[in-house]
Order: sequence, then structure tokens, then C-alpha cells
Amino acid sequence: MQAEIDKALKTLKSGGIILYPTDTSWGIGCDATHATAVDRIFELKKRPGDKAMICLVNDFRMLSQYLNQVPEMAYDVLKYANKPTTVVYDDPIRVAENLVAADNSLAIRVVRDTFCGELIKRLKKPLVSTSANLSGAPTPAKFKDIDKAIVQGVDYVVNWNRDKVNKRSSSIIKIKNDGTVKVIRS
Repeated sequence: MQAEIDKALKTLKSGGIILYPTDTSWGIGCDATHATAVDRIFELKKRPGDKAMICLVNDFRMLSQYLNQVPEMAYDVLKYANKPTTVVYDDPIRVAENLVAADNSLAIRVVRDTFCGELIKRLKKPLVSTSANLSGAPTPAKFKDIDKAIVQGVDYVVNWNRDKVNKRSSSIIKIKNDGTVKVIRS
């Protein structure tokens, strides 16, 4: 696993994009602070620029470094979640502007997956995570189902957990700074 983290890290630090196993499914990722790399993911997926992508962080400390405010309720939701849970927050900071939605929000998930957690910890920045499919196509259940255009369009394909079967997508909850909560996907 460490050798794959080293190779992925080298690619991410040079502004590249990777195909990697996340805590939910195979994803396309890059350094969430690198706008050019984020643009490349939008282009590769043929995804409209106004359709948001998720960022992954490895712990609550990193989460707080990329938001003006983390609503207290978010900590409780994440602490007790029994499956991967993505929270949409207001007022993100220090990430590429093209990741921030028109309403000045950003979806972030604190990962519990060992591979992702270690990769993010060593990158010392959030990692973009978007499903490894062309926009509008179904999320592939297995690595072998990923469209060849995606595999060939990234700078590095992680050779770890390729037999992993796609789990359900994460829950998505929007928690506004004023305490308003909206379940987007359960």
C-alpha cells in the first residue's frame, strides 16, 4: 500500500490527477487547492463546471482548516454516522475556486478508509473525489467497469484494491452555518 501512496502522492504534488479507490467507490482525484487539476477532472468527466465535486479530508482538524466555520452539529453527525457521510458546508476557504458551488458551499467528507486517510495525511491538503465515470453515466461498481477514457485520461491509476466492489454512495447532508439541516441523499 505504501508504494502506491508514494506514486499517487508524487502525481498529486505535481498537479496531476489520479484514479483511486475511495471509501465508497473508485474516484478521480486531485489536490483540491490546484485549480488547473480540478479543471482537468471536469474536462475528463465531460462534467459541467457548475456541478460540484466532493473533497475528502482525513480528520476534523483538516476539516476546520478549509472552512470559515464548522457547525457544531456537523461534528455530532460525523461522529455517529454508520456509513460514509458527506456534509455540504457554507463558506469554504483555501480550496480551488472552481470547486466552490455558486452558493459558496463545498461538500466535504472525513474519510475513515486507511488508503485515502494516509494519502490525504501525506498530501497535507484535501483531495478531490468524484466518481470514476463520464458525466451522466452510472457509477462503475468495479474497477474493470470504468470507462477506458477515464483510465487513459488520468496521470496515475492506483494499483490497490482493484477488486473492490462499489459500496453505496455516501449520504449527503447540508448543514448551514445557521444550523439549518437538509438531507440531500440518505
